[in-house]
Amino acid sequence: MTGKIERRLADMGVTLPDAPAPAANYVPYVQAGNLLFVSGQIAMENGTLITGKLGVDMTVEQGQAAAKACAISLLAQVKAACGGDLDRLERVVRLGGFVNAAPDFTDHPKVVNGASDFIGEALGEIGRHARAAVGSSSLPLGVAVEIEGVFQIAT
Repeated sequence: MTGKIERRLADMGVTLPDAPAPAANYVPYVQAGNLLFVSGQIAMENGTLITGKLGVDMTVEQGQAAAKACAISLLAQVKAACGGDLDRLERVVRLGGFVNAAPDFTDHPKVVNGASDFIGEALGEIGRHARAAVGSSSLPLGVAVEIEGVFQIAT
């Protein structure tokens, strides 16, 4: 049986994938007390990387879709960390967004809104979070967006 959060996601047409495996020498998340630190999740959809550079070959709207895909992967990691019970999530504390962007691109916050807006819609009040949106000259594997997160979970 799925919980309240997963039912809300299903109502939005979203099914969480299996939590992505790390691509290098790190762990996907670390729990310290009731805080869960989730490693950066790169933009992927249906197993395919979402690559590109904002302000060169991607629009803000395409970047927002990539950011949303990162947020879905973040929730998949939270679910894995919570033993499959996503309803243990009590609060999204902070998201850190990295945008692969041209030097003159300045709409990083609008791109990362793709993740923030999705999290807010899916989780309501517990989805309200602090955030950073940073431009990068490149990101791993050429992805358009990478997002990390800090979450409060019931222990």
